[in-house]
Formats: sequence, C-alpha cells, structure tokens
Amino acid sequence: MKKFFEEFKEFISKGNVIDMAVAVIIGNAFKAIITALVDNVIMPLISLAVGGLNFTEWKWVLTPAVMDGAEVVTPEVAVSYGVLLQAVIDFLIVAFCIFVALKILLAVQTKTKELLIKKVEEETAAEEAAAPAETEMDVLKDIRELLKKEEANV
Repeated sequence: MKKFFEEFKEFISKGNVIDMAVAVIIGNAFKAIITALVDNVIMPLISLAVGGLNFTEWKWVLTPAVMDGAEVVTPEVAVSYGVLLQAVIDFLIVAFCIFVALKILLAVQTKTKELLIKKVEEETAAEEAAAPAETEMDVLKDIRELLKKEEANV
C-alpha cells in the first residue's frame, strides 16, 4: 500500500496532472461553445429542414398524459430521441474539431522538426566547409613528427 501512495505522489509531482487538468478545463469550455453552436445554430436549421419542429422535442409517446381540465392527472411517458440525436451531433462536432486541431498541430510539429533538422544539417555542412581540409601531405608530416618524438624517447 505504501508503494502505491509513493507511485501516486510521483505521478502528481511530474506535472502531467497539471497538464491534464488544464486540458479538461479547456475541453469543458470548448464543449460549451460547441453545445451553444449545436443548440442555437445547427439544430434550428435541421428542424427547419424537417418541417419546423423543435428538434429536442422529438419523441415517441408511449402513454399520453391524462388531463382533468387544466390539471395533469398522469404525466406523459415518452422516449425523447431528439435529445439523444442532439447529443450525438454534439459529440460528432466536438470529435471533428479535435481531429482537425490535432491534424494541424501534428503538421506544424512535423514541419518544425523538418526545419530544425535542415538547419542543423546546414550548420554542420558550413562548419565542415569552413574547417581546412587536411591534405595527405599534412598527415604524412604528422606521422613524421610522431616518429621523431618516439626516436627521441628511445
């Protein structure tokens, strides 16, 4: 049990928890925007296209309400599939937006890596070009110097 809490403490101290918390908060804010878009723009257009019905009020009535004048004696029993359909459309829009955002993020990340690799290769090539090339004669002179030092030590 002690090891479990040590691992949990290590997990929290890594900083990933903070990143995850920020992602959840931003995700909730993003969901609120998407829900507003779906509720106030997309669903009214779909309802208009299907005859002007309020989409969230689409339902299959199993048992109608029993009324006694203006008073409801037994409430209506219905399956509200319009609300479910709206939630599905909500989900699809959120998933699509996240997909597009990730595609853009990964494309930028890939391009950045390519540019960084290209820059490093160019700098390496420039350094190699700036360094004087050692000729065969220079190598032979270095060997001769080493041989002279060995003879002097013997």
